[in-house]
Amino acid sequence: MSLAVGNLSFAVIKEKLVAQQRLERHDAKWLWQNATNEELIDLAGLVRGRYHKPDEATYLLMRIINYTNICVAKCDYCSFYRLPMAKDGYVRDKEWIFAKIDELAALGGELFAFNGGFNPQLKIDFYVDLFGSIRQKYGDTIEFYALTVVELIYIARLSKLSLEQALKMLKEAGVRWITGGGAEILADSFRLRHSPLKYTVQEYMDAQKEILKAGLKTTATMVIGFDESLDERLDHLETIRQFQDQNPNGLFSFLSWTYKPYNNELGGNEVSAEEYLRHLALCRIYLDNFKHIRASVLTQNANALRGLKYGANDFDIPWEDEVTEMAGAVIERDVERILGYAQAEGFKTIARHVVPSKDCQ
Repeated sequence: MSLAVGNLSFAVIKEKLVAQQRLERHDAKWLWQNATNEELIDLAGLVRGRYHKPDEATYLLMRIINYTNICVAKCDYCSFYRLPMAKDGYVRDKEWIFAKIDELAALGGELFAFNGGFNPQLKIDFYVDLFGSIRQKYGDTIEFYALTVVELIYIARLSKLSLEQALKMLKEAGVRWITGGGAEILADSFRLRHSPLKYTVQEYMDAQKEILKAGLKTTATMVIGFDESLDERLDHLETIRQFQDQNPNGLFSFLSWTYKPYNNELGGNEVSAEEYLRHLALCRIYLDNFKHIRASVLTQNANALRGLKYGANDFDIPWEDEVTEMAGAVIERDVERILGYAQAEGFKTIARHVVPSKDCQ
């Protein structure tokens, strides 16, 4: 059993959650430092149960399309980027992208995410043309996450546009989602150490607000396992919880994954599956205003499905992501086997459809 420290104990914290009272930052910190895995599972289940049946989980088949590897952000944890003029730098054409979409659509996949970084050769017109062509060709038979928040900021500034202007153009081209990628750890101390060209926390969250104001949808993400402190992790969770309070249901979901330390400048070691699962539970407990907490099969494989007991209710089955694969991720493409991992944990798996003609979002 975990210890009582001061006025805090597992029983005191559980009593708060049973009464549906919000935990404070010091409660979350105590849980991380003192609670057992079984206690975290217990508390995460309480909060998860406010939104979802205890034995059900949803999933979707998706692909991340990396249409360019040229990026000037120079984050030290990235294994994928190439600087302009690099011999192995590229920008894919539309036919190559369409082939990627067609392949997954033939397997029943509906969702595609685009990830290309900060390419100074590509201004807003490139994206309007690309996303407009995809929407024209595929209509509502698929859905796509067009850009990440940080890419949106970069492209708008590169194109000498306000975020409002850039979002208007993208929306008119058929874009519906700008996702919360590029967050990593939302603590300026972390960002100054590792990604100083990737904007401040305030700039990032201001952009999230503009996305919602424009009538588009967005999400929250987090990556752990660099050199971040517990306080930096809690800064991140506090920031997005406050944003969700101010913009109810504005962030559709929260997805956390783990840093892969191979083939990049930062290096280091991967965090254990146990640490990831404990983190997932803490996120579910603390982020009480998020309906959907998602587990990362991309970086945790079978261990991600253990995360359904730690508070997650949803997961991707990823078909491809060159960025993470180059950093050491190994993608398993046996859909039935992955679903079997969840079923072995005691969960009924239900396909979650994202195209508007089905059970949207």
